[in-house]
Amino acid sequence: MTAYERVCNARAKGRPTSLSFINAIFKGFIEMHGDRRFADDGAIVAGIAWLEDKPVTVIGIEKGVTTKEKVQRNFGSAHPEGYRKALRQMKLAEKFNRPIVCFVDTSGAACDMEAEMRGQAQAIAENLMEMMTLKVPIVSILIGEGGSGGALALAVADEVWMLENAVYSVLSPEGAASIIWKDSKKAKEASECLKLTAEDQKELGCIERIFEESDGFESLCTRMNMALVEVFRQLRQRSVPELLERRYQKYRRIGGARS
Repeated sequence: MTAYERVCNARAKGRPTSLSFINAIFKGFIEMHGDRRFADDGAIVAGIAWLEDKPVTVIGIEKGVTTKEKVQRNFGSAHPEGYRKALRQMKLAEKFNRPIVCFVDTSGAACDMEAEMRGQAQAIAENLMEMMTLKVPIVSILIGEGGSGGALALAVADEVWMLENAVYSVLSPEGAASIIWKDSKKAKEASECLKLTAEDQKELGCIERIFEESDGFESLCTRMNMALVEVFRQLRQRSVPELLERRYQKYRRIGGARS
């Protein structure tokens, strides 16, 4: 399958959203609202759920299903208050010693005038900085599109996973084509150059695991549930200094020389 075909699959109509995964993998999800600064951003869902019998903080970028929901959630493009809401829940998770799971599915953060006026770049940067030093285990899962800083703001984690048809890139293929060739119609060529597939990202050391999707949504969620239970069991065995150092070194290695 070509890189652009993966992009099309990641954007496909009817693809499960973050809430679909949250409700299938966890039990008793209780959503929390607002960033306590400006407003509640529908593009970010966040709250507490149970993984087996243990509480976890769950955060997801939600695109919506119906046209009305997609408009209300800004098609999964979060504003600064969305990232601040996410960070507020992360800090509460740290306070109460809960592990964190993030689901990422966005073409990119909101880039309108209101987002810039309310400090979009600062909100994203603050998430990157704070996630690097959170004293609880973090797993981020890319379930669809993973575009630019909008995705990275929820993907600084101890482990980053991807579905086989998800993509992860510095910008969209259309955006790259417009910059490089001045022609957005060359998105197919740009997709190959961006190394955005799960296989590419695994080879580059940006992610740790790829989940196949061929056996259906229910089986996928069962496997993800089991994987989360196991990875948190392992991460919980590490001391806080060891956890933070391992996370730091993981990101230091990305982009370095590879044999």
